[in-house]
Formats: sequence, structure tokens, C-alpha cells
Amino acid sequence: MRYELYYWPNIQGRGEFVRLALEEADADYVDVARRAESSGMGMPALMRFMEEADVVHVPFAPPYLKAGDLIIGQTANILLFLGTRHGLAPDDEAGRLWTHQLQLTIADLVTEAHDTHHPVGSGLYYREQKPEALRRAADFREARLPKFFDYFETVLECNPDGDAHLVGNMLTYADLSLFQVIAGLRYAFPRAMRQLEPGYPLLVALHDRLAGRPRIKRYLNSARRLPFNNDDVFRHYKELDA
Repeated sequence: MRYELYYWPNIQGRGEFVRLALEEADADYVDVARRAESSGMGMPALMRFMEEADVVHVPFAPPYLKAGDLIIGQTANILLFLGTRHGLAPDDEAGRLWTHQLQLTIADLVTEAHDTHHPVGSGLYYREQKPEALRRAADFREARLPKFFDYFETVLECNPDGDAHLVGNMLTYADLSLFQVIAGLRYAFPRAMRQLEPGYPLLVALHDRLAGRPRIKRYLNSARRLPFNNDDVFRHYKELDA
């Protein structure tokens, strides 16, 4: 089966969590909006798909994945589906639910990182909410980010099967997503991350191991991996990293 991933073409965004799972699984997929319009894809195909989707099951917003007759929306939901199909989640129900729970917690962290630069509204420019962003970013750096990192470091530390993975002794999509979060936070908050990372050696080690996995390394070095930029979820504004 060839998967079709529908997401915005110029940012990593929440679609990147899906891409990492597809790349690690060596799955056959097409990133629809990044393809040439002359091929019938590109942004027109993304917009057309949103307009023509079954109104009963239409996703709220990209990313969404087309797998045969299935249309799956929401990043965590897509990863739950892919993890089960491609060995990136445990076989047992308890393990699958635990992995999904971790992914939902990662989604909370991603939302809070995004809201540092858009604390009032996504429809407003950053410059229109800069005073609120300064306050929100300070709270994120000083309170919220350490709280999330404490949690995930403890999950690794308390894993009865060792501290190499979040779940058991296998690589899961939650590991891949945590890798992406750390990479994104290093871009958005380099100063804060330099200060925090020595206190979280297991998280840093997880990131570094995943960056060295053959398929992930190949992807990171390819043109398919877009660079972080300030139209994305993780944005770098020097004043927010003060």
C-alpha cells in the first residue's frame, strides 16, 4: 500500500511526526502537497481533498493520512495506526495504550511550545502579541518545559526493560516524536536547552541514538527533511529565549 500524507508543503509542523514514523518504517508514501502540481498533486490536491472529503469523517485540519479507503486525522491517531501496522508499537493492548498516552503528552508539550509565540491567537501575527509572548515564553522555559522533561526522564529511568526507550525494549513512534521535540526545542530555545540538557542525560541520549539510526539519519540528510523555520510550530525568536 502506498500511503498519501496530506500536510502543508513548506514546514515540518505536526506532519513531521508522521514523516519520521513513515521513514523509520521504510513505508511507501507520497507527501502530496510537496509534489509538483503538474502531477496532479501539490497544494491544489491538498485543498481539493479537504473540500471533497466525506463530511461525516472529514479531519479538522492536516495532517491526515490516506491508507486505502481509510482517512485518518490527528497526529497521535495517525501514529497509533502506523505504529500497530509497522512494528512501532507493542502488540499488547496495555502497551499500545501506554504508547498512545505518551504521544498525547508529547502533543501537549508541542502545543505549549507553539503557544509561546502565539499565546493570544493563531490568527494574529507574533508582533501583535509580543508582550504576551514574552510572559508565556518565560513561564514555558522556567516551569513548563522542566516539568515535561522531568516526566519523560522519569519514564525512561523507570522503564523496567532499560532506559533506551520509552516503552519496553523496543523503538516506538513515541521515541521518534520525542526526538523531534528535542530537535525543535534546540532550534527554538537554544540557550534554554543548553542550560537544561545536562540535567536530562537520558533524554539527550535518546535523541542522539535516534539521530544515528540508519533510516532516520538518511532522512535527516535528505531534501525531504525541511529545515526548521519561523513559519513553523517551533520558532526561534531571540527575545523569547532570554
